[in-house]
Amino acid sequence: MFMFKKIVPLFLNPVALCLEILILGLLFLWATRRQRLGKFLVTLGTGLLFVLGSSSFSSKLLIPLEYRYPALLHPEAIPWEVGQTGASPRWIVVLGGGHVSDPRLPVNSQISEGALSRVVEGVRLYNAIPQSKLLLSGGAVFDPVPEAKVMAQIAISLGVKPQDIVLEPNSRDTEAEAAIIAGMINGKKLILVTSAAHMPRSLALFAKHGLQPIPAPADYLLKKPQGPVPGEYFPRAGPLGQVEVALHEYLGLAWAWLRGAI
Repeated sequence: MFMFKKIVPLFLNPVALCLEILILGLLFLWATRRQRLGKFLVTLGTGLLFVLGSSSFSSKLLIPLEYRYPALLHPEAIPWEVGQTGASPRWIVVLGGGHVSDPRLPVNSQISEGALSRVVEGVRLYNAIPQSKLLLSGGAVFDPVPEAKVMAQIAISLGVKPQDIVLEPNSRDTEAEAAIIAGMINGKKLILVTSAAHMPRSLALFAKHGLQPIPAPADYLLKKPQGPVPGEYFPRAGPLGQVEVALHEYLGLAWAWLRGAI
């Protein structure tokens, strides 16, 4: 089931979907007599690639995900309950976002851009909140080294004290992260750091395990420009990547809902 969940979305990402339609259309054009169907499929694939590659379309998909919860701009103002001061830590949970532990590269280049943004946000919150601890989460899914260990090395290089870092190195996906972390912190208050588009699904999964995290979105893909941007309506690779992220999250929400995980 885990591999099924990882493989199926690969066939539904924007580039793969458009190529599948175009290749099918070419097959009809070159290998059959169904020329009209072939022309229709080629036209559909081309038009779909044009639409999915425009930032105006990708922004419509991303806004409901990335801006459902505001950025945590003033973490120092968070009211922590009585009993969560002193020896009891203030938890900042950072979810993993993909890595490749290539020893030829510096540690900050061994994780994805999104994961690096999450770690940096976690460190920012750590510096702003006294008595806080970073709980870094991520297992060894397709890599021999757990992502949490790579994230910890980056956090330490950014000034976090090793004694203020707790690792969760066993999870393979967000649902497992929520279940394991719920047992680690025993229902205490926490700040949850993950990519802005991933935040709605993450909060829903954590809520299923009895936790109500304070959202701290990071890794925003959609940013409002302060002036005109050339090529905003011209198809580009960037919006295609944004659509891929959005579709991944919507499919993840639907799958979790169907399984009763949220």
